[in-house]
Amino acid sequence: MKVALDPYMLRSVPLLELPGVVADLGYEHIELSPREDFMPFFLHPRADRQKVQDFKKALDAAGVSVASNLPLYRWSGPDEDERQAAVRYWKRAIEITVELGCDTMNSEFNGRPEQASLSEGQFWKSMEELLPVFEREGVHLRLEPHPDDFVEDGKVAIDMVRGINSPNVSFLYCAPHTFHQGGNMTEIMEYAGELLTHLHVADSFDHRGSSGLRYIVNPPGSTARVHQHLDIGQGEVKWDEFFSTLGRLGFDGIMTVCVFAWEERAEESARFNLEQIQKHSSDWG
Repeated sequence: MKVALDPYMLRSVPLLELPGVVADLGYEHIELSPREDFMPFFLHPRADRQKVQDFKKALDAAGVSVASNLPLYRWSGPDEDERQAAVRYWKRAIEITVELGCDTMNSEFNGRPEQASLSEGQFWKSMEELLPVFEREGVHLRLEPHPDDFVEDGKVAIDMVRGINSPNVSFLYCAPHTFHQGGNMTEIMEYAGELLTHLHVADSFDHRGSSGLRYIVNPPGSTARVHQHLDIGQGEVKWDEFFSTLGRLGFDGIMTVCVFAWEERAEESARFNLEQIQKHSSDWG
């Protein structure tokens, strides 16, 4: 099993210094999330060949590898021009991933929940174009349902992955999205079976609690999706159940710490969550 750090809370660290900081925090792997100076959210990658090579040298010098590259693009959006642009961005992101010596990418389904059928059609159109690229380049794709995607339920997302019908595509379970995926964490993991290859680790509160009044969002009827990415133990994810299920399933994929709530103590948070993972998974990881 690889334990990686999503360094989003460290995005003010210069790119070439980032691998050394990650190594000092005790991690050997990084999940490369969007950065304005490398691969921004929803825009074409900014990195040229030289920047990629320089970053790869910094990674090698620090003894850190990119376990996965995480781009976010509107590849399932209802706007066709945006979808076509997202496919172009994906192709460059795949090139960068290969140049970094990485064979894994992960992302979200994207799209719009209020236009789910249209968004699904756009998703399949993008996959028809991109899947041959993933397979040709030997890059594996892990997909997660995200709050406010056209797919939010965990089991539905697994069925979508099965429908892609490629050995290069599997499922990512995101713990802080537990309560938006259906709340049935163990059932979803078991349903995924061998398709469960990637995990995001952070805590969250159950927004459905207290008769749906735990969070009051105005105006009434707002469709906002509320969740957190907290340190392990600060929310309501059942961590003993989480880790025992993974042990029983023999999980041996990538487990990424993706806490975003504490930029003022980002390094302390990263160390704490790594310790928690090591403690909980020591008998099987």
